[in-house]
Amino acid sequence: MFIGEYTISMDVKGRIAVPVKFRSMLNTAAVVTRGLDQSLFLYPKHEWEVIAGKLAALPLSKANSRAFSRLMLAGAWDIELDKQGRIMIPEYLRRFASLTKKVVVAGLFNRIEIWDEQAWLDYKANTERESTSIAEGLGELGV
Repeated sequence: MFIGEYTISMDVKGRIAVPVKFRSMLNTAAVVTRGLDQSLFLYPKHEWEVIAGKLAALPLSKANSRAFSRLMLAGAWDIELDKQGRIMIPEYLRRFASLTKKVVVAGLFNRIEIWDEQAWLDYKANTERESTSIAEGLGELGV
């Protein structure tokens, strides 16, 4: 299970060091793809296979299903951790998430999200302001 948030520097080649706590759960291979809210999603290979299967099963006749599948599946990139526990994020994904020198790696149970640091701080501040109404909405779902 991935939990916690870490601020990390990205080098000029687009590499970031995966937090030590997360490395063993990635088993040296993972998939990074476009996420939501201008972030990237990083999945262990076995989790990605489950998600990809669900995306592939979405109805082709629905425009929103096709669009979301394209966003996630076409944007996916196989990655491997190097000996220093780093991953290289491809240029097109760095551009998508507007990643700069400082990034935040956030653990979210079965995935890791990768954010530009300022985008994460802005998103988190907004979410914290709205936390009461968010909690009320989740209460209706039994959370």
